[in-house]
Amino acid sequence: MKKRNLIYVAALGASIMFSSCNDFLDTMPDSRTEVNNEKKITDILVSAYSQTYPIMFYELSSDNTMDSGAKYNPYWKSITQYYLWQDVSEVDDDDPNGIWQGCYSAISSANMALQAIEEMGDPVSLNPQKGEALLCRAYWHFVLANTFCMPYNAQTADTDMGIPYILVPETKPMELPSRGTIAEVYAQIAKDLEKGLPLIDEDIYSVPKYHFNRKAAYAFATRFYLYYTHSDKSNYTKAIEYANVVLGTDDPTDVLRDWASLNSLPSDLEYIGDTYISISDRANLMLSPILSVWGYAHGPYAGRNNRYGNANTLFAAEGPQAAGPWGSYTNLRTINKLFGLTQKAFVPKMNAYFEYSDKAAGIGSLHLVVPMFTTDETLLCRAEAYILSGNLDAAVQDINYWLKTHSINYKAMSRTELVNFYSNIAYMPTVPESTGQRTIKKKLNPVGITVADGDQENLIQCVLHLRRVETVHEGLRWLDIRRYGIEFSHNRDGETPIVLAKDDLRRAWQLPQDVTSAGVPANPRN
Repeated sequence: MKKRNLIYVAALGASIMFSSCNDFLDTMPDSRTEVNNEKKITDILVSAYSQTYPIMFYELSSDNTMDSGAKYNPYWKSITQYYLWQDVSEVDDDDPNGIWQGCYSAISSANMALQAIEEMGDPVSLNPQKGEALLCRAYWHFVLANTFCMPYNAQTADTDMGIPYILVPETKPMELPSRGTIAEVYAQIAKDLEKGLPLIDEDIYSVPKYHFNRKAAYAFATRFYLYYTHSDKSNYTKAIEYANVVLGTDDPTDVLRDWASLNSLPSDLEYIGDTYISISDRANLMLSPILSVWGYAHGPYAGRNNRYGNANTLFAAEGPQAAGPWGSYTNLRTINKLFGLTQKAFVPKMNAYFEYSDKAAGIGSLHLVVPMFTTDETLLCRAEAYILSGNLDAAVQDINYWLKTHSINYKAMSRTELVNFYSNIAYMPTVPESTGQRTIKKKLNPVGITVADGDQENLIQCVLHLRRVETVHEGLRWLDIRRYGIEFSHNRDGETPIVLAKDDLRRAWQLPQDVTSAGVPANPRN
């Protein structure tokens, strides 16, 4: 049965989790309901958060995944297609079709709210709802652009294909304008973002962390401006400014994830995973429940995709178990609680939750709660913005804040020590011939980003390494691979490895077949 045919759920009002979190589910408001008062506008914004997100194919497409051999079963056909960067033929929630539909459905709900607010005379009392709708519209277009378009490059953005930017509620599923350019898409995202940010007021939410609360909104703005490169580097100034709203300008370690407390929990992967995505965790800025099998596909479950994963070989040589500025992996709190199989190492972050629609028949749907924005990831965005704007010493300070909360025995690292650590690591070849050739460092071919050799590059390597550790299983590594033109290969059992070149057009996923069949131009291929 297709996952899309199973029950859909969304967060409404009070806290939402699933059975193991002892919370409750609410169904999505009917999008056909006439939206003509404050309560209905607030309610429709529940569905302005997509129930799908490309976490699974982002992660499986990246260098966080390897082939453990044909003797293992990938279980889901699309997993093999993700791994080989093939056009995906499946039509499920985790697939490009599901991402496209989920994001545009959320955008449509945001547009319904905005239209209703306008028709009511745009009262000041509805500013919080207006701000949330604008942030949602901006964010889901941002997700679509980073899935179906090539990475933003100021030099080519005026000709690179974008995605349809929808500004009015949809009346027909395929009523889409032209794709436009990525420059037009990013300009409109910036417009919605800047208009919405000052309107956000989390006092209207029962549980702010399931919405674009103020810090989550500014964390999104930080990431957006890090990606939205300008020739004068003014985007980095904005990224730093907005990160400061989230983190402050002093030592932010008291708002970063408390890894020491997580490490003190019993070795129960479900309990640790539930704690990681808890609304009470100070690091979690926005949590999004989605429909996804990713909790099973990457989790420590035999028989559920044992073929493609973050296998121990990869995890130890390139991943969180590799040595870093903290020293040996035994000094890294992030993986102090490690589970999994030889074929897929598992850091307990995002559990699989199953909700029954028919318990007697065993029918239901799998869910995942994704930490869309965290203080730790925002800190690394700020560090990267500091590096790219030339303030290397400020970046080193941010790197040390991260090391302080992630290391069991923390030792402050100087700029020279960090630079030397990464400069002494060999670049990993695109196609490694042995495990010994695998390292945490790959050559960079930045897209629209200028990175000087020496200190600047080595500090960028550091931030990319830290982010790879921080966001393992979460998909963001794929976006760094795109932005920095990182070339790498995926091994194939019994076959020649397949290479993703720096200018490979498969870095933009192909649009769903029913979308291109309706007349929306497909992505070109090499």
